[in-house]
Amino acid sequence: MNTDFPLADREVIVALDFDDRRAAEELVERLGDACGFYKIGLELLTAAGPGLARDLVERGHEVFLDLKLFEIPNSVAGAVRAAGALGASMVTVHGMGGTGIMSAAVEAAREFPRLRVLALTVVTSMTAGDLADIGIEADTEEQVLRLARLAVGAGCDGVIASPREAGVLRALLGPERLIVTPGVTLAPDGAPGGSTGWATGGHARPGTPRAAFAAGASHVVVGRSIARAADPVAALRRARAAC
Repeated sequence: MNTDFPLADREVIVALDFDDRRAAEELVERLGDACGFYKIGLELLTAAGPGLARDLVERGHEVFLDLKLFEIPNSVAGAVRAAGALGASMVTVHGMGGTGIMSAAVEAAREFPRLRVLALTVVTSMTAGDLADIGIEADTEEQVLRLARLAVGAGCDGVIASPREAGVLRALLGPERLIVTPGVTLAPDGAPGGSTGWATGGHARPGTPRAAFAAGASHVVVGRSIARAADPVAALRRARAAC
């Protein structure tokens, strides 16, 4: 676990879930100084290459590279070093890859004191039925906690899980480790903060920023609710109001 960086206060990360660089840069320009932390996932990284991540870092932004690494340990270590060389602040590795993969990621990140390794527990689109399909009899919460314990043992800086597991994870992990929650969307204006009657973007276990932070998340990742808003800055402010 890296200790040479200050653990961030509760923060909103904006997901750049686009299939081309121009669209991503247009959102970054619209948000301007209002946003300092962006997530780049596999779609945008494949479409635009690593240059956007480097450019965002050079402009003073933090970048979360959501790579979901699940490979042999040597390959994972190499990818983590590449993420560190780009200046990324966070990178993800699959907890289901086991201790060897996570430990390799943590060891590789030691070269980059500000790079935090986060273990993905159970993808937010998955349900207990999906886990059963691959031979896992535990429900989603049990599996999230099992993988979180492995992540702690491997030295990861935190975990990725849905807002619905943030509370049990905070009780398990204590105050220091990061809990980053994707699957976070803004309820429509006027809807209750805990409302679940809104578009979930394919997430099976969604939540609002307020619910995620109240449960113990350190960071929330918000995508469509900001990117597709008529006023992205106002949408980001609504998300930040829950911090």
